Amino acid sequence: MKKFVNEPKNFVAEMLEGIALANPTTLQYESACNLIMRKGAPFAGKVSIVQGSGSGHEPAHVLTVGRGMLDAACPGDIFAAPPVEYVYETTKRLASDSGVLLLVNNYTGDRMAFEMAQELSRADGVDVRTVFIDDDVSVQDSTYTVGRRGVAGNFFVIKAVGAASERGADIDELVRIGEKVNSVTRSMGVALTACTPPAKGSPLFHLGDDEIEIGVGIHGEPGRRRAAIVDADVLTDEMLDSVVGDLPYQAGDRVALMINGLGGTPIGELYVIYRRAHQRLSKAGIAIGRSYVGDYCTSLDMAGASITLVRLDEEIESLLAEPAEAGIRIF
Repeated sequence: MKKFVNEPKNFVAEMLEGIALANPTTLQYESACNLIMRKGAPFAGKVSIVQGSGSGHEPAHVLTVGRGMLDAACPGDIFAAPPVEYVYETTKRLASDSGVLLLVNNYTGDRMAFEMAQELSRADGVDVRTVFIDDDVSVQDSTYTVGRRGVAGNFFVIKAVGAASERGADIDELVRIGEKVNSVTRSMGVALTACTPPAKGSPLFHLGDDEIEIGVGIHGEPGRRRAAIVDADVLTDEMLDSVVGDLPYQAGDRVALMINGLGGTPIGELYVIYRRAHQRLSKAGIAIGRSYVGDYCTSLDMAGASITLVRLDEEIESLLAEPAEAGIRIF
């Protein structure tokens, strides 16, 4: 294993400390509960938006804390749910007079931690609600879930809910918006290589030089099948057909299209996928209203990509168009 790692058990804490040091005017790091939060949060009259999950998916979720996005992110260790006490402490610290909304990708460990923290916080008198995200069409159940997994589509829920919260929406309205965006969002991914967690020091699973995993999860969970690698257009077609056919998206729809890298894929390859997806959607009469290409929800250093579609309406598109600040930027 060749990585920029000191002591593997300190990797996540050192990463979080680095994020806070790089954004000294907007973010703060609370080492007691591995928390990245907006400086000054919670804000009076504003529902606090919180997400947490295992680390290793950066920029999700710790680099999406900022105005118009999350108010805080509570990560666990690599691919591990945060401890209940961390989520509970985060909820207490972010409790505003308008409440706290937890956005949770549908994995068994995350559900358990956040549901227990929600109950503890409600016992303290805090108005806490939860929206679960399950956009992955690859498999109905997986190694880590009952029901579908939450993957890169969670970005659209964060963006829409975060924008609505900045506008002053109350917690009932934010739950409605989060569930609505999740209901019209679908994703699917392909892995070309495995990833290597720092604490393990070796690939999480094995793929032959000519093998790919179709429908892989963001923790390397098995997908639909393994197959020999084929051309980019053929792979794009398989992912896109699975996503489009699931909702289904139809001629006349207007969508947001995201091509998400899994951490080890050059940006140029992501645009090759975007080109084909754009061609196919246009031919099917599905208009692309907003486009996103890059690393949004990764799997450490895994080579691979996923496709996400969101069916747009006037409300969702206006929320996605709102300005947002986050801890990652290109200049």
